[in-house]
Amino acid sequence: MTEGEDEKMTHRWQKDADGILIFTGLFSAALAALLTVSVQDLKSNPQDTTVFYLANIYQLLADPNTSRASILATQVQPPAFSPPKSAVLDNSLWFLSLVISLTSALLATMLQQWAR
Repeated sequence: MTEGEDEKMTHRWQKDADGILIFTGLFSAALAALLTVSVQDLKSNPQDTTVFYLANIYQLLADPNTSRASILATQVQPPAFSPPKSAVLDNSLWFLSLVISLTSALLATMLQQWAR
């Protein structure tokens, strides 16, 4: 009688682990799709740099009283990029969710192996 109960319990564990694996797989796929979009907020936009330099070129060309020496002296770097704190927080939470999801998938796989 005890062996039959043990078999039922291990069978339930394997079925539960199957459900966890399916859920974590779908959840991880959705998280990966969201991460590919939201991680762009952590990088500087190259168009902003282009606009900065084009605005400087326009200012230099629009003023006919500037000399070449003053043009070289006015070389300015674009402002340093700093991602918004909300983007850093959002992406940190997305990555944390992905790590937890993959860890639970690993544990469910280990449970299945152990139950066999």
